[in-house]
Amino acid sequence: MAFDMYGDGDSAELSNQEKAAILFIALGPEYSAKLFQHLDDEEIEKITLEIANHKQVSAEQKAQVVSEFYQMAMARDYISTGGLEYAQSVLEKALGADKAMDIINRLTTSLQVRPFDFLRKTDPSQLMNFIQNEHPQTIALIMAYLDPDQAATVLGSLPPEQQADVAKRIAQMDRTSPDIIREG
Repeated sequence: MAFDMYGDGDSAELSNQEKAAILFIALGPEYSAKLFQHLDDEEIEKITLEIANHKQVSAEQKAQVVSEFYQMAMARDYISTGGLEYAQSVLEKALGADKAMDIINRLTTSLQVRPFDFLRKTDPSQLMNFIQNEHPQTIALIMAYLDPDQAATVLGSLPPEQQADVAKRIAQMDRTSPDIIREG
């Protein structure tokens, strides 16, 4: 649950986790519990820690965070029902051109998905089962998108002769076009 903050004072310096914690505090225990059901364990731990660290939250901070969350949710809804141009048009009429552009920029940044992002949540041993018979270049490409710990585990699980080949291919790798990844 990530969203960026605009505004002034201390609230502009809040991290996404702090803002999420403030949102959960503002919503109260009943609604927060419902939201927690849609998060993974790691997200729950991070937000719970932030909630515990925020013993006092000003009414202004709560209002700003809730307002931002609402605006982001509405912008996402506009984008999904009418596209980006429609969302920008509605937001400009409601909030003004500058604020609308700020929200659209944050949303489009947060909506971009990196290739193989789903693999970051996959257990390395399961991942190894899927890629062990792939070409070393394919393994190198997949590993380049993994977290370093995951990639190290996968590389360590490969046969020694294949480890060097895959590591060399990763080292020599240049940027891969997203179009090529989509085609695969």
